[in-house]
Amino acid sequence: MLVHPQFDPVAIQIGPIAIHWYGLTYLVAFGLFFWLASLRVRQPHFAQAGWTRRDIEDLLFWGVIGVVVGGRLGYVLFYKPDYYAAHPLEIFAVWKGGLSFHGGMLGVIAAVVLYARTRGRRWLEVTDLVAPCVPLGLASGRIGNFINGELWGRAADPSLPWAMVFPQSGSDVPRHPSQLYQFALEGLLLFVLLWLYARRPRATGQVSGAFLIGYGALRFAAEFFREPDRFLGLLALNMSMGQWLSVPMIAIGIAMWWWASRQAAPSR
Repeated sequence: MLVHPQFDPVAIQIGPIAIHWYGLTYLVAFGLFFWLASLRVRQPHFAQAGWTRRDIEDLLFWGVIGVVVGGRLGYVLFYKPDYYAAHPLEIFAVWKGGLSFHGGMLGVIAAVVLYARTRGRRWLEVTDLVAPCVPLGLASGRIGNFINGELWGRAADPSLPWAMVFPQSGSDVPRHPSQLYQFALEGLLLFVLLWLYARRPRATGQVSGAFLIGYGALRFAAEFFREPDRFLGLLALNMSMGQWLSVPMIAIGIAMWWWASRQAAPSR
């Protein structure tokens, strides 16, 4: 049976300045996004539409704001609304942790809408550009979760070769390293599938729809191995909050992909 190695959460200490691993994984995520999006705008259908590297720089700025603000508000509203209603000033204490992917995604969508309006572009054109660039950033974030020993998995059969004890959980129960499952599924696998799918021109909205379907389905599956938040537990139908938030994502993705396909279909 494996035991979580208990990494020091501080990657670099320079005098009073401490740089945490989790912060570095966010920097890696933003760097990967910039690199991949720069490759995307070189593809003929984006280059012909006038996309440039400078556009990606501006889009990254908007996206960072959307991730942080949306991720924090999503955590506050989806996971601990009662606590933060009683302690409103702690909403701003982002250094204590607490970000929601689903909230971050909504924040990014809002940022993309604003960006698109300032550039005179369709917002689905922008989301189609960025969608394949997101999964590797998510993968980087899951590595940060694993280093921190947080968001551990549910109890696993001790005979499972990679079952792991997370001392942070307060027990010696062997668990699924669900952070690594999510790294592989929502990160690597989703990236490969989306990148291949988006290599050739698609109807506006199809790539975005495929991202919502893929992430929602893979996150829903991974939640079966992830320990539900203690303050929430399992909700209706024995589903976690992450699963309930993924259901509308899948439904919207299917509807978006179908709508985009109909718009691209030749009239008869």
